[in-house]
Amino acid sequence: MMIGLIGILLGLTLLMVLAYRGWSILLLAPLAAVIAALFSGEPLLAHWTQTFMGSAAGFLAQFFPLFLLGALFGKLMDDSGSVDAIADFMTHKLGPQRAVLAVVLAGALVTYGGVSLFVAFFVLAPMGIALFRTSGIPRRLLPAAIALGTSTFTMSALPGTPAIQNAIPMPFFGTTPFAAPGLGVIAAAVMLGFGLWWLGLRERSARRAGEGFGTDDSPDADEVKLRELATTAREFDPAEIEHGQAASDKPPIGLAVLPLVLVVGVNLLMTAVILPGMDTAYLAEPRWGNSSISSVGGVWSVATALLVGSIVLVAINYRRLPALRNSVDAGANASVLPVLSVASLVGFGAVVAAMPAFEAVREWVLGIGGGPLVSLAVATNILAALTGSASGGMTIALQALGSTFMEISAATGLNPELMHRVAVIASGTLDSLPHNGAVVTMLAVCGCTHRQSYLDVVMVAVVGALLALVVVIGLGTVFGSF
Repeated sequence: MMIGLIGILLGLTLLMVLAYRGWSILLLAPLAAVIAALFSGEPLLAHWTQTFMGSAAGFLAQFFPLFLLGALFGKLMDDSGSVDAIADFMTHKLGPQRAVLAVVLAGALVTYGGVSLFVAFFVLAPMGIALFRTSGIPRRLLPAAIALGTSTFTMSALPGTPAIQNAIPMPFFGTTPFAAPGLGVIAAAVMLGFGLWWLGLRERSARRAGEGFGTDDSPDADEVKLRELATTAREFDPAEIEHGQAASDKPPIGLAVLPLVLVVGVNLLMTAVILPGMDTAYLAEPRWGNSSISSVGGVWSVATALLVGSIVLVAINYRRLPALRNSVDAGANASVLPVLSVASLVGFGAVVAAMPAFEAVREWVLGIGGGPLVSLAVATNILAALTGSASGGMTIALQALGSTFMEISAATGLNPELMHRVAVIASGTLDSLPHNGAVVTMLAVCGCTHRQSYLDVVMVAVVGALLALVVVIGLGTVFGSF
């Protein structure tokens, strides 16, 4: 048993250290899985081709449509000038005197509407640099402002968000993108309120000290390393940002926002009206995998919303997309490496969960004081931290422990919607450690270093999210899901 645990820890350590150094997760994940199996005395090739690949393929089958359509929608929003139009609108309306708020709200609007945060980074960074320079706010605060708007409450808390992190628990818990909406809104308010308070505090402190924007010198970035890190963190391959052709002009703000509104609206309509009114009993037949609407309905809702948003986006911006095919190809290609990377992490998690020694890990997790919600949060937090990936860490946790938590739910009456929201918020906390691909990319595009900006990123993206998680667990324990 002890040797098996050593193998699991060694595999995780190898995965974390070499991934941070820029090694491809496509090679690291199976290698780490083989090491875990080797120490447990389990058949290596069988675990690679049967356990690892079977679980990775299952993840692809469930979630590739969301990666594909999400990356496509984000690229079309970028190339049509819609993201730029929204950023310009926020800049004009709020101005340099509210530079931090303008960056946060612009990021929140586009990411809650379905645009990948990596697409948002490359638009928000130049906008933020111009605003911060004009208003005399230190450049070092820009990554935290972008992180607050793109990587916190719109990713894990607001009900209906099309982020892949909000979709992952749905097949495990039979929930929808709008799980525990009241708790989600409260969590979002905690994250946003705490983040804006912290950034305001830091801005005022810098002004009292006479600190201005700073220099325009930017640290050199290792693009290969950035790409490998980024594609394990989120659903868009940043290598495709430069492909396609951007519009020469921007759409009016109403047209720019319309696709985002449609994504949220269609998602809600599918979830609350259309799918519940359909006869989906046929899904129980063997030809459809003996499935049910509870296990696929959430993915159907988000996929339909993103598809409708993309079609409308092209229709209203057709003349602003001079190289539509190139933009579509770039968006589709941008989804491939991220989904394969996260699927590989899922495969690794499946092998670890199959090891006899993992039973000790399971017992330790379920034995954590505070009840099943705390156990779920801790397991998701730890795995998201180790992998540097909210989606990867949460999927590993749910792959290994999801059925156990559903058994607890059935026995105790714990609402799966509450578990859904806790898992999603927990995945977006300690994933923002220094080796997280989104953090590294964000610092690079803002021209900042970890030393300059990471403390503020931690405060808005980790501490604020942890406070929201505590609030949700506390309210959920007392009042249940709402």
